[in-house]
Amino acid sequence: MKFLLASLAFALSLSACQKDETISGVSGPDDQWLLVRMNDVPVETPITLTFPETGRLAGQAPCNSYFGEQTAPLPWFETGAVGATRRACPEMELEGRYFKAFSEMSMIERKGDTLLLSNDSGGELEYRLQ
Repeated sequence: MKFLLASLAFALSLSACQKDETISGVSGPDDQWLLVRMNDVPVETPITLTFPETGRLAGQAPCNSYFGEQTAPLPWFETGAVGATRRACPEMELEGRYFKAFSEMSMIERKGDTLLLSNDSGGELEYRLQ
């Protein structure tokens, strides 16, 4: 029994020491990213992205808050299903384009105060640290 408990404690201690290799490991929970360009077009309406805890993402689109998971190791980016509130506003068309582009991103890179999401089709979302 002691061996089983010691083995379990050792396994748990190893998992606690593993480095976070997702974007949460290079973007702190208080970092807020503001979208500045979507597919090479400047974005003037505030759209944000945060990584509030390991494996989670959240943000504010033009009309709605959104949230989801992001557990792929760097440099990969995969959101799975993203949930959002359901408010309507005059910027619904922009929000729809953003969510579509966001769901198509497959890579993520941080360079200083710039966060770049991209895909193999040439799509890009460029954020700046606020």
